[in-house]
Amino acid sequence: MNSNTTNNSTTKALKLVVALQVLTVLGLWTGQRVSGTASAAIPDPGAQREAMVAEQKETNKKLDKLIDLLKSGDVKVKATQQEK
Repeated sequence: MNSNTTNNSTTKALKLVVALQVLTVLGLWTGQRVSGTASAAIPDPGAQREAMVAEQKETNKKLDKLIDLLKSGDVKVKATQQEK
């Protein structure tokens, strides 16, 4: 390997590292962010509880309709024989 080739590749690598460092320092100095900010979604327990209560009310309405139907006696049941 030629020492001149080694020096050229080392010089190129050092120039690249210095250029990246300069870009990083400039970005920090100007306050520009390279990547977006990470933000976590904070759950709202009150809203979650309200949604659960609303769903429970809907379920209770459906159960009330089913109970009324069963109490009325207007239910027809069809029995089928299971295959063995």
